[in-house]
Amino acid sequence: MFEKIANIFRIPDLRKRVLFTLGLLAVYRLGAHIPTPGINADLLAQFFNQNSGSALGLVDLFSGGNLRKLTVFALGIMPYITASIIFQLLTVIYEPLAKLQKEGELGRRKITQWTRYVTVLLAIVQSTAIAGGLMGTQTGAPMVTISHWLFGPLCVLTLTTGTAFIMWLGEQITERGIGNGMSLLIFTGIVVGLPRGIEDLYVKVRDGAWGALTPLVVILLVAGMVAVVAFIVFVEKSERRIPVQYAKRIVGRKMMGGQSTHLPLKVNSGGVMPVIFASSILSVPLLFGGVNWFGTPLRDTSFFSPIFRNIAPGEPMYELIFIIAIIFFAYFYISIVFRPDDIADNMRKYGGFIPGIRPGNRTRDFINDVLTRITLVGAVYLIIISLVPTLLISGIHFNHLWLVGSLFDRLPTVFTNGLGVNFYFGGTSLLIVVGVAMDTVQQIESQLIMRHYDGFTPKSGRIRGRKSW
Repeated sequence: MFEKIANIFRIPDLRKRVLFTLGLLAVYRLGAHIPTPGINADLLAQFFNQNSGSALGLVDLFSGGNLRKLTVFALGIMPYITASIIFQLLTVIYEPLAKLQKEGELGRRKITQWTRYVTVLLAIVQSTAIAGGLMGTQTGAPMVTISHWLFGPLCVLTLTTGTAFIMWLGEQITERGIGNGMSLLIFTGIVVGLPRGIEDLYVKVRDGAWGALTPLVVILLVAGMVAVVAFIVFVEKSERRIPVQYAKRIVGRKMMGGQSTHLPLKVNSGGVMPVIFASSILSVPLLFGGVNWFGTPLRDTSFFSPIFRNIAPGEPMYELIFIIAIIFFAYFYISIVFRPDDIADNMRKYGGFIPGIRPGNRTRDFINDVLTRITLVGAVYLIIISLVPTLLISGIHFNHLWLVGSLFDRLPTVFTNGLGVNFYFGGTSLLIVVGVAMDTVQQIESQLIMRHYDGFTPKSGRIRGRKSW
């Protein structure tokens, strides 16, 4: 393993890419220590500690703990993800934008530029909502230590600038570094929060938060995390292989084709993106819940109060919307990155066919049917990974269900209130960390194999030239 890691730094181009990525991630972490002026940090930390099991904990998870401190990077990468979702939806329902996407590199650059503009616009809206929420929060002492007229514009300018800078960092990592820049930024934010999550768990164990069952709970929690990681690795590596046969054909004086191969279809082709998309969409209402509405926060008004109460994490309505959103984005994402008609056309062009399936439309329909089935399996896998740990850690409040809620009152409180463990031990965070780590390692491995070096996995092997020494 050490030899394989050393190979990374023996290749000048790969070494530059890895060091460049690590350098920009260090810059990202540096911004986590630059607070927004005019905030009482102690009161803000106390407020987040009191609401760590709510939607605030989930939003703070994706911001890498920056929202808890209200640093210049408090909004994180969520505005960019939301803007990307908007444009990906528009490319499906808006024909001029779909044509622009098919124009190649020039069209993609225009869409990327528009995505940046919408990201800045969303950052302005979300930072305005955060500023309004902080100025309207009543915690006994003022959360904002300077004039509201000064804090509002200053907060909006600081958070919007930070979001634009994060967007630039992510794009630079994707273009000149290793891995997907946006995913790595989220990965970094979660990983640096793990020590705090372990500390919180240690405090609960020390104080005997679960009474005589505390040692058993800790053992089950650790075993559950290991099992979840193993399950994630197993499914992420799983694929459905469709056999493909290429007919023999003569090109010039050479005989081409006549070989058998396969078309690999991953069970979870969307990776962590459906979960990130669904979480980002559901976190938007929280940012606007604290905005003053004629002197009263929006979440405290008589009309919106029941809505915000039912879409909080742990509530059955929230989890139902979360499940539907994961399924939707799983199919939506695969429809964008994987086109069966293009694959069928390319196979027919080069004399390839699936045994027993006619080339052309029949091949396209067959690939589409297989993809539909395995995408549903991948979506169910994402739902299990996201909800089962949530059920054990923060609980799902089935006792709040209308009419049948009383039936769940007899269940132990661990099912309805969970164990109160930090979000960092949830399935969503583990899925993102493991998924991004596997994707990054795979990209590094492909770079190593391309340059005739052994990869990380035992089956990667070495690509040999015509002559071996």
